[in-house]
Amino acid sequence: MRSARFVWIALLILLIPISSFAGVLISVNIAPPVLPVYEQPPCPGDGYIWTPGYWAYGPEGYYWVPGTWVIPPTVGLLWTPGYWGWGSGVYVWHAGYWGQHIGFYGGVNYGFGYFGNGYDGGYWRDRHFYYNRTVNNVTITNVHVYNKTVINNVTVNRISYNGGRGGINAHPTHEQEMWDREHHSEATNLQRDHERDASRSRGFLAAENHGRPPIAATSRPREFHGPRVVPAHEARAPFNHSEAQPIPAPGSRERPYDRPMPREEMRSGRPPQAVRDYRLENAGPHNNGHGHENGSPHGKGNSHENRPPREEHSNHGHD
Repeated sequence: MRSARFVWIALLILLIPISSFAGVLISVNIAPPVLPVYEQPPCPGDGYIWTPGYWAYGPEGYYWVPGTWVIPPTVGLLWTPGYWGWGSGVYVWHAGYWGQHIGFYGGVNYGFGYFGNGYDGGYWRDRHFYYNRTVNNVTITNVHVYNKTVINNVTVNRISYNGGRGGINAHPTHEQEMWDREHHSEATNLQRDHERDASRSRGFLAAENHGRPPIAATSRPREFHGPRVVPAHEARAPFNHSEAQPIPAPGSRERPYDRPMPREEMRSGRPPQAVRDYRLENAGPHNNGHGHENGSPHGKGNSHENRPPREEHSNHGHD
């Protein structure tokens, strides 16, 4: 009986590195580190959506999964980031997903449009994605861009989890609860491979990098080398690592997801420079609290409330 228990634990450990997107519940009794400070790498092409970096959990503790630009499984879908939430005495990972709306992601301020509630980085209209260049590093050609400033009048922090001691005190709105029950798509194959690759490098372990990963973000999934990878800046708070690393307790997820079809990445230009971390400088409130439906942005009863005052079609590069 005892040997069988050890075999079961070993099997769980083998599953952990790939479980964040695999429909398996992950629970840990140690809070994740604070989010690192980093710049956003350049958008590699039209139709890419920014997916922020996050702390995942493996056999050796927390490890960083770099933020990256991703092609959604279907035109018109938006990414709701995953988050760690406190419940029943443990921190539980709530996996991110693709959907028509931006759902609840714990109030975590991931930056670059994901300031804790909704998304200010852009919207879909007529099968084209319009990028808010104020919070995104978009300097490529032949894409739709606009400029909308996000007012900074909220508390700015780098806390990476919801609830519990020192966690973010945020709760889903009624709309977000409804959107959470909508049809969703799991992370794409490239996103899963991106996380799996990060789990295999010791440099991403929080115990090794002390909350400052050598690669914090990439322009494309699995692109961990080259000029378009971005390191983390100096952490502004100490990283506390516990020597005791608990074993997560996987179980079945209640939320069903449909596996998306893989989609070939798009060709694009190569802008030279990353932008600063807008989580710290442009965080602000949202008058929508959600994503934008296909076609145009919308607000509370007003389809033009969140429409930027000026849109343009970028047909030139930038130095």
